[in-house]
Amino acid sequence: MSAPQRARRFDLPEADAFTRRYWDAAAEGRLLVRRCRACERAHHYPREFCPHCWSEDVDWEPASGRATLYTWSVVHRNDLPPFGERTPYVAAVVDLAEGPRMMTEIVECGDAGRLRAGTELSVAFRDGVPVFRPAG
Repeated sequence: MSAPQRARRFDLPEADAFTRRYWDAAAEGRLLVRRCRACERAHHYPREFCPHCWSEDVDWEPASGRATLYTWSVVHRNDLPPFGERTPYVAAVVDLAEGPRMMTEIVECGDAGRLRAGTELSVAFRDGVPVFRPAG
């Protein structure tokens, strides 16, 4: 008889050959974005081409870790492990200082009712995944 299977976690990414550099950096506490050398615009989520001009001349660069809150929702119920243990939590979209928008979670925000669009945020990492918290 085999050992019991561990519960599947839906909050941890499965890196592939292309995204491994991104996830390895995140595991080290560094946030990366992709920047196009043709049009000079940054983008996120990581992809092999620029979504703005379709150039394949893109490369990784360190992000500042600064962002502002664009929109958010407080999640009170989620049955997928381990989200149920975290409820309520704040799912959000943030504007990175480099320009792109990113889906994430807001942590260490106390009363989520006090969040406002434009709130300044800084990156933090949980289990190698970037999350954001109010700056300051």
